[in-house]
Amino acid sequence: MGELIDKTKGLGNEIAGKAKTALGEATDNPKLTAEGDVQQVKGQMQNVKGSVKGALGDKI
Repeated sequence: MGELIDKTKGLGNEIAGKAKTALGEATDNPKLTAEGDVQQVKGQMQNVKGSVKGALGDKI
């Protein structure tokens, strides 16, 4: 079950991060662009964490 939760949170962070990045680029706001990039990486890491949990049977 932890796998699904982590992957869902990861996807949400990736989507929100992409939106922030796009908005930051559109408004020439480097701080917002950077925040979006960081949030995307966070989402990717959550997705990896979920995949590892799935491979190990949620034992971590």
